[in-house]
Amino acid sequence: MNPIDDSTLDGLTQVDILLDRFTHFGVELGLERIHRLLAALGYPHQDIPILHVAGSNGKGSVCAYLSSVLTEAGYRVGRYTSPHLVSWCERIHLNGQDISAVELLSLLQQVVAAIDPHQSSPTQFEVITAAAWLYFARQQVDIAVIEVGLGGRLDATNVCDRPLVSIITSLSLEHWQRLGPTLADITREKAGILKLGCPAVIAPQVPEAEAVLRQRLTELNCPAIWVKPSRDLGEGWVNYGESTREEVAMDRALTQQTPSISGVPFRYPLPLLGSHQLINSALAIATLQLLQRQGWQIGNEAIVTGMAKTRWLGRLQWYDWQGQRILIDGAHNPAGAAVLREYLDRQQRTSPIHWVIGMIANKDHAEVFQALLRPGDFVYLVPVPGHIPVDIDVLATLAGKLAQNYSTAKPTQM
Repeated sequence: MNPIDDSTLDGLTQVDILLDRFTHFGVELGLERIHRLLAALGYPHQDIPILHVAGSNGKGSVCAYLSSVLTEAGYRVGRYTSPHLVSWCERIHLNGQDISAVELLSLLQQVVAAIDPHQSSPTQFEVITAAAWLYFARQQVDIAVIEVGLGGRLDATNVCDRPLVSIITSLSLEHWQRLGPTLADITREKAGILKLGCPAVIAPQVPEAEAVLRQRLTELNCPAIWVKPSRDLGEGWVNYGESTREEVAMDRALTQQTPSISGVPFRYPLPLLGSHQLINSALAIATLQLLQRQGWQIGNEAIVTGMAKTRWLGRLQWYDWQGQRILIDGAHNPAGAAVLREYLDRQQRTSPIHWVIGMIANKDHAEVFQALLRPGDFVYLVPVPGHIPVDIDVLATLAGKLAQNYSTAKPTQM
């Protein structure tokens, strides 16, 4: 990371202070407030072509692949993702660069000034989302890659009627407190980003989620690519779009129910770790091929180079610290935890794993621990400042049932 000078640090602090003013409004899904706010700002979102990405896991890496390739192809590319690792500036990205703290602060001040004091206040996420739309409009981006914050149908990013492509990554049971108790309920909310007649790219799903998506695609007459995982060729290369005879026959049968588009086989490098990237990268390749069909000038060489340059920090990222090799990952639900554990098991480790885990209250703690922990592992539980607090002692009880060695850190120790 580059050193931060005093002026930048001051800007970051002011950004934090300004956005903290909206934390007490919590998470409140709905589009009325964001539409009202964007109207007051002059509708900055209306003329921006977008790729809209929803799902439970893999959204960030798909956005990273797409923005890297499109930048390599010569386009001016905005990218909006959440949450951030260190700074709010990470969420708003232009051609490989995070927005500066000074510029973000200026945009946020303009957004806050546009809030009608006589109406219900926008949430923190709606304020930062409005700032992203305003930034992309003023920067005259050619295309924006937009990640859904929570759900899809009522998410603040879901304000564009004609996305170039709607992308839905792998779905699992998450945020059930807000999206509904079953996977079908959650899928219906995620499917809210699908728009009438607009093409979609869909990851492989379990039957319950797939049935909901196919029904919605049919209702909206959305042509769709249902991607299959790319095939690992070894030495960091994979191949997209190969199908067995059985898969081809199944695709033909399903095509009679849902409009379908075929992908074109394509070989490319895969820099991000984990077998789940065979799916995430395939989603990106399928989307890029759809853009090519729509007339976007994206050469195959740009795809290969852009994929190779893709970076996505904090997700299966190895890091050296004081002579120790540390793996950082943001697994936040049972499915993500299972992927993380699968990756570690593939390393054929013989020594126990030392886990440093911070979790917030609205997560499936027991199921995440069940996926991650094994007898003999060491677990160090830490609080997550600035987020929904959880009782560390409760987490310790859960961890103790699965791992023989655990300890906790209180907030005063951090």
